Amino acid sequence: MGIPKPLVQLNQLFIVSTVILALIFYKGILLLPFIVGIYTLVVKKNPVILFSKRFLRKPLDKYLQEDKNQQLFNQWIATICLGLSVLFFSLKLDTLGYVFSLMVVAAAGIALMGYCIGCTIRYRYMMWKYKRTKVQQ
Repeated sequence: MGIPKPLVQLNQLFIVSTVILALIFYKGILLLPFIVGIYTLVVKKNPVILFSKRFLRKPLDKYLQEDKNQQLFNQWIATICLGLSVLFFSLKLDTLGYVFSLMVVAAAGIALMGYCIGCTIRYRYMMWKYKRTKVQQ
């Protein structure tokens, strides 16, 4: 079973809003989506999504579903970028910190508008792997 789309969108909104707040007010806020990302990747369950399930009005299977593996792939990308951002800000390499933070905001923001950059990256990677195995046969 997949993940209801409203919950995926809520997670994207969480990432966008916390990163923007961090960039405006206090860089330490970046640790919040970064820690949530690490937790999600370790236990394969997103606490934002788990908490928010209770607020859906319909049964979970009545919503458009998003692929769980795709969401984990997207979480890998976001968490790596957030980790690099935290690292660069802590090393006083603010320009690089902003670059990686804004990449996360852009990707999650664009996903909220309907286009998933992570999906395109994963699709191209899977096609590359498939073609590579075909050539070897």
